[in-house]
Amino acid sequence: MPTSRATAQRAAVRCDADERQRLEQVCRTITCPVLSNERVQINSAGQVVLKLKTAWRDGTTHIVMSPLEFMQWLAALVPRPRLHLIRFHGVLAPNAKLRALVVPQALEDVIGASEVPATESGCTHCRPARISWARLLKRVFKIDLEHCPNCGGQLKIIAAILEAPVIERILRHLGLQARALPRVPARGDLQQAA
Repeated sequence: MPTSRATAQRAAVRCDADERQRLEQVCRTITCPVLSNERVQINSAGQVVLKLKTAWRDGTTHIVMSPLEFMQWLAALVPRPRLHLIRFHGVLAPNAKLRALVVPQALEDVIGASEVPATESGCTHCRPARISWARLLKRVFKIDLEHCPNCGGQLKIIAAILEAPVIERILRHLGLQARALPRVPARGDLQQAA
């Protein structure tokens, strides 16, 4: 785990889009765990022993606690939901005078409210709270379920088939595998079997 000084030095790191190796290094840094596995052990009494990075003033080098206390200590490190972890300063601060010049404006402010296309709900300025599953599939797997691959026209769902026998029959008709592959047992199951 990096020290606070090293973390502070990495806080101002910037990478360009083509610097993939540096971007990977930054991602590894921000996803590093709170504790390394070498510092946490369980003693013979079933208690968690946490080795401190540096000894305290009184000479303490380890903290011993019950598993429940350890979980409470870890849970205290998780931020509350909807808590802003990023604070903006300078021109991006919430009440900055120049903020309107650098923050993107709503579409209706730029081209006029009369020219903005209305969404399905009739609201001209609001965006949906979530991205639709079709757009997520397109973003992740490059599968476009909104447009026809032949003519480019817009597609819409006309039926959702939920019955397993009907799904298997359709898949067999298309020459696809009708049954899912068997799942590989989890690692814990293999250890118990041995």
